[in-house]
Amino acid sequence: MKETANTYNLTESQLIDGCIRGDKRAQRRLYDLYAKRMAALCMRYCGDYEVALDLMHDGFIKLFTHLESYSGQGFFEAWMRKIFVNTALEYLRKNDALKESSEIEADIQIMSPEPSAIDKLSANEIMALIEELPTGFRTVFNLYAIEGYSHAEIADILQINESSSRSQFSRARAILQTRITNLYK
Repeated sequence: MKETANTYNLTESQLIDGCIRGDKRAQRRLYDLYAKRMAALCMRYCGDYEVALDLMHDGFIKLFTHLESYSGQGFFEAWMRKIFVNTALEYLRKNDALKESSEIEADIQIMSPEPSAIDKLSANEIMALIEELPTGFRTVFNLYAIEGYSHAEIADILQINESSSRSQFSRARAILQTRITNLYK
């Protein structure tokens, strides 16, 4: 019991070293620390809870397999998030979800929702609206607005034109703005 308690008092560096050595308690602790956040990240990309859990588990397998390549430079969680984003994107590519086209009404106007409409929404409600976006739009929106990638980086990651990334982001934003505004009309 004392050994388990000690696992919880490890620094991030010690925890990573333990995982690299194959220490199951350290791996479990790392999993416990980050599983919820990584599941939420995966959910943002796939929009399906069961698939998100599978992707999260796949991401942890990749994480533990490639942990030795973490240089210790920069934030560990940022390095880890890239693994999970790439895992989700691999899934979307494999299932051709990024190639799906979605009909969008030509008359969607980009408008700013009233500040009071946004103020009435919780973070969970906003995330639910993002999850309802078509896969391609949701993916670009997540990469740009949430993960902080540039449109050039997104174009490279998704193997699309930079203008396509910008267009999909703009359309995703327009859809979200319309839906938020319509919620409170």
